[in-house]
Amino acid sequence: MSELDPTLDPVLDDEVLERAHRRRLARSTAVFGAATGVSRVLGLVREIFAASAFGAAGKVNAFTVAFQIPNLVRALVADTALSGAFVPVFSELLERGERMRAWRVASTIFWLVLLFTTALTAVFVLIAPLVVELFGTPGGDAALAVGLSRVLFPIVVMLGLSGIVVGILNAYDQFTVPALTPVAWNLVIIVGLVLGVPAAGGEDAKLYVYAGSIVVATLVQLLMPVPWLRGLDGRLRIALDWRDPAVRRFFVLLLPVTLTLGLINISTLIGTLFASRLIDPELAPRAIDLAFRLYMLPQGIFSVAVATVLFPTLSRLAARGDLAGFGRTVDTGVRQIGFLLVPAGLVSAVLAEPITRLLYQRGEFTPDQTPVVAGALAAFSVGLVFNGWMLLLNRAFYGLQQNWVPTLVALGNLVLNVALFVALYRVGVWGLPLAVSLSNLAGALALAVLMWRRVTHLDTRTTLGALARIVVASVAAAGLAVLVWWALDAALGRSLGGQIVSVGTALAVGTGVYLGACRLLGVRELGSLLELRRRA
Repeated sequence: MSELDPTLDPVLDDEVLERAHRRRLARSTAVFGAATGVSRVLGLVREIFAASAFGAAGKVNAFTVAFQIPNLVRALVADTALSGAFVPVFSELLERGERMRAWRVASTIFWLVLLFTTALTAVFVLIAPLVVELFGTPGGDAALAVGLSRVLFPIVVMLGLSGIVVGILNAYDQFTVPALTPVAWNLVIIVGLVLGVPAAGGEDAKLYVYAGSIVVATLVQLLMPVPWLRGLDGRLRIALDWRDPAVRRFFVLLLPVTLTLGLINISTLIGTLFASRLIDPELAPRAIDLAFRLYMLPQGIFSVAVATVLFPTLSRLAARGDLAGFGRTVDTGVRQIGFLLVPAGLVSAVLAEPITRLLYQRGEFTPDQTPVVAGALAAFSVGLVFNGWMLLLNRAFYGLQQNWVPTLVALGNLVLNVALFVALYRVGVWGLPLAVSLSNLAGALALAVLMWRRVTHLDTRTTLGALARIVVASVAAAGLAVLVWWALDAALGRSLGGQIVSVGTALAVGTGVYLGACRLLGVRELGSLLELRRRA
């Protein structure tokens, strides 16, 4: 036998397994990222149709507020909150070989979530007028906001159940189908905007059709991954074994996760309150929301993909007590998110106005609304990478089952965010997104320091060196991108074709310069992507 036969050398065997695991994670991240990328692009198409149909001013601001109310409740008790508490508990039971118990616990949580979210939805449907009253008269029509919020509230139940289904699939390292469900969600809404909205009579009716499309799309999102549960080694059934210690452990973990996500979303809701009451109730809420949708495009494609794929691995490593592997995985995630989001944030900041003009300025979206949305987008972009790091580090603490750490950081962030809202809302609409970005910076720094204190196996020097090289390459890319856009914009004008060429070429040049600079500077994350491309 060869001297390098890994079966004879446990050290080599561990190294081979570690490399194989990293390759599998890289492939999973790429597949999840591609699926999420398709979803985000379709989400952008959805927002383009919505902006053309409703613009950024007027009654559509009532819809924006109406949607944010159930969205806050959803963030508190459904979707990501449930997955963040469910995956560590479910993964730990599977890791210990307690498969039947794991599925009994999953079934119990499924039915408890159904009962609780249904009751909660009924309560909020009743008190919707009192909640909307806090925002004054969004869009100049509070009654419309109340009606729309009542139509939208059932999504809380559906997303609560979806969080459990997706959590089960993720615990089995199945990410593709969950990543494709938002694709279907966006397609259903686009069909509603293209076919249903134009057929409706009057702006109120059109907004109700838009809201109804979201409800139908969320039902599709819930049902689509269910068939893939059949291929696993267990199934959901009727069970209410709430005395099981694992069920109690789930709720113990859920409380800080809920508070963390709740504090983040309460901050967003307070920002909407500032926008609606203190800036411009018929423009500011929708302008910030449209900018946020663009800001979330790279966030959703990259950082959500990295954090979602790494989360089950982090949970398993923590359950085994393998803090060295845990630290390496966190380092990998931080560098990957930095590699992807630092350039994305800088480029979207310097090209905010041409991007906004190209994507939104048509139909009811008038030229005077473009600078308002673009300013908000540039301010959001400042904090893009910090938001991505917060997402990853929150998941890392959830994997350690130290869920109160992100909660305390989120509480501090909320206080800072509100203080910054007070200080910056006077500068205009863009002041509120800038406050969010500064808070994200502070939150990411706090989480990083707290993680470094708890996990001593982090390679901080290597990570900081890589990030410094990434920043240098990103500055070069953003500078050349804006110069290329300026030259082409002056030469071609602002017809649709001219804008596509100028913005598209600027983005392509920026991407090429960034990748070339990363190669010259020896950024390892580029090598990982090139290796993945060769294997594909």
